[in-house]
Amino acid sequence: MKRLLLASLLGSAIALATSANAAQTDLKALEEAARAEGEVNSVGMPDSWANWKDTWQDLEQKYGLKHIDTDMSSAQEIAKFAAEKDNATADIGDVGAAFGPIAVQQGVTQPYKPTTWEQIPEWAKDKDGHWMLAYTGSIAFIVNTQLVKDVPTSWAELKDGQYKVAIGDVSAAAQAVNGVLAAAIANGGDETNIQPGLDYFADIARQGRLSLSNPTIQTLERGEVEVGVVWDFNGLSYRDQIDPSRFEVVIPSDGSVISGYTTIINKWAKHPNAAKLAREYILSDAGQINLAKGNARPIRAEHLTLPAEVQAKLLPNEQYVKVKPIENADAWEATSKALPQQWQENVIIEME
Repeated sequence: MKRLLLASLLGSAIALATSANAAQTDLKALEEAARAEGEVNSVGMPDSWANWKDTWQDLEQKYGLKHIDTDMSSAQEIAKFAAEKDNATADIGDVGAAFGPIAVQQGVTQPYKPTTWEQIPEWAKDKDGHWMLAYTGSIAFIVNTQLVKDVPTSWAELKDGQYKVAIGDVSAAAQAVNGVLAAAIANGGDETNIQPGLDYFADIARQGRLSLSNPTIQTLERGEVEVGVVWDFNGLSYRDQIDPSRFEVVIPSDGSVISGYTTIINKWAKHPNAAKLAREYILSDAGQINLAKGNARPIRAEHLTLPAEVQAKLLPNEQYVKVKPIENADAWEATSKALPQQWQENVIIEME
């Protein structure tokens, strides 16, 4: 019996060692192929968003990969991949969770499972490796305290204010789409019933308080945005980069949504190995900590020990009491597709 057990254990050990060696060999081959390609070009992954800057710097220093990013929305990224095909100018992009399945359906992606695949929750990845969340965020308010004296801490307070509210492009940006969902959640809705969110912003529009400005670091710095609806990691990053004394970032106390972003690798990428290595690094410990430095919660957070100074930059946990995840992915995918037209019909019409 002991011999059988020993043989079984020895066989398992050999299998695990072989698997580990194969993974190391595959990763070494990937690194060599990526170095030969020499560059990786991205869309929707600018330096200021979730601290992509440090990851691009690391990839250049470690593997010699030059990098250029063109910032655009999730929908624009997918459309770009589809339009350019063999003339691809982008290798990898970063899209909101709802856009990952859409990109796969449109046939514009290629799969790659990083070596940390098993540590990514099942709900946060495509079974074939076409997409997997790298980080999560919750919808927050970023408030210019030089322009707004009474900082809103809830959607209810935001509705009663005298300032303009900027949510961005609901027809294309995942951040803006999730902003509508967060308002819906706070008013009794969810991913299957977005109407409370539409009604909320229709009321803001009727008051003449809906701003068409996009809440970016540039518009915030120029003072064009009084209150912006943004991901918490963006709000905190923008605040720290511009002037912490000018802005306050708040998770609305009456409800918000937690979602995330995934890399998608272009099916026609000119530098496919560099794109795969970029994803590999993004989901490594170092890449995940880089995202946390940008105030984004890493998807592998349970498997990481964040530096104390990074943990200290995040908002207090008590602000997240009413934050809810998307529970019905299929329903949210359908809602996301229908939302741009509903936004026009319910909200934008009220601005005229």
